[in-house]
Amino acid sequence: MAETLFEELKRYVGFSPGDEQALLSLHAVTRGHFSRIAEVFYARILQHEGARTALEGGESQVGHLKGTLQIWMDQLLRGPWDESYYDLRCRIGRMHVRIALPQHYMFGAMNVLRQEFNELIDSHYWEQPKELAVVRKALSKILDLELAIMLHTYREDLLAQQARNERLSTFGQLVGSIGHELRNPLGVIETSLFILKGRPGEKDERTAKHLDRIGEQVAIANRIVSDLLDMIRDRPLKHEPVRLEEVWRSAVSAVPLSPRVVVSARGLAELPAVLGDPNQLRQVFLNLLENAVQAMGEGGTVELTAKAMPGAVELALEDSGPGVSEGIRRRLFEPLMTTKTRGIGLGLPLVKRILERHGGSIVYAPRPESGAGARFLLRLPIVS
Repeated sequence: MAETLFEELKRYVGFSPGDEQALLSLHAVTRGHFSRIAEVFYARILQHEGARTALEGGESQVGHLKGTLQIWMDQLLRGPWDESYYDLRCRIGRMHVRIALPQHYMFGAMNVLRQEFNELIDSHYWEQPKELAVVRKALSKILDLELAIMLHTYREDLLAQQARNERLSTFGQLVGSIGHELRNPLGVIETSLFILKGRPGEKDERTAKHLDRIGEQVAIANRIVSDLLDMIRDRPLKHEPVRLEEVWRSAVSAVPLSPRVVVSARGLAELPAVLGDPNQLRQVFLNLLENAVQAMGEGGTVELTAKAMPGAVELALEDSGPGVSEGIRRRLFEPLMTTKTRGIGLGLPLVKRILERHGGSIVYAPRPESGAGARFLLRLPIVS
């Protein structure tokens, strides 16, 4: 069997079973200090403006991240250092790409941990120089492995992101040309349809039905063209205080719902205003609702839960449909990516683009309690 990348990295730094035993010994010595080290670590980050702003939500997220760092340290020194460990560490590198964290901050952060652990090693093993050297060498190897994994996945995801951007650029050029060309024949069809409907004389039921059907399909085609063009152009944004409760209600009223679909919302009335364009934010809710309703088929529930956070609002939109398979989650917000029989996969990319232009974000987050149904987390900055 071919050597995995993690096995190659361990071989390259000389990470051995002896190092694993040394780290387990160090874990017993340092685990009572994880909380203090996390405090030191984030105190250092918050002193640096560039590193502080790279954190999603700024200081509001630090409490959660301190707990995450303690779990990270526990896994660092306790293992097991297998492929599952490698996969878990890869997610950290991908997260750094998502929040656009510059790579040099990773080295600085790792050095803080290296110093803190080495001080504990010095104080505990000072009467055991041989053990001190072994443990310090094992620590150095595992921290080097951590950096190598993060840098590899950072580079891997950054290259994938660049490739997506290049595809989007090509997509935009093609769409701009085709979209404008399609407007002309659609306009002719609409005009001819208007004339035919307005001609005097009675029309039989079948003719009237087909004229209405043509009108419906032209409207669908026009919306597809509009969505395509919206993906590539920067329409001027309004910047005004917006109450999301009003925007949500407007979107819900525009989506055809069967009696077996229940839509509810919690926490919207208590939210502070966000700064943005109400029409474009309405489009965000409209697209997400339409996706949820189509995914659920004959019936189900859609629930929006909202809460205020320091500097932002967070919205969780959940439905009781089948959810999104793990295989397509990473491409969920790419144009033309769809699993539906109808539509061409522009709804979610447009949602992402609108939110990012508002300084917000959207991620897919599976429902932790059951795994069934889709769940999207949205963030928008509030009026300061």
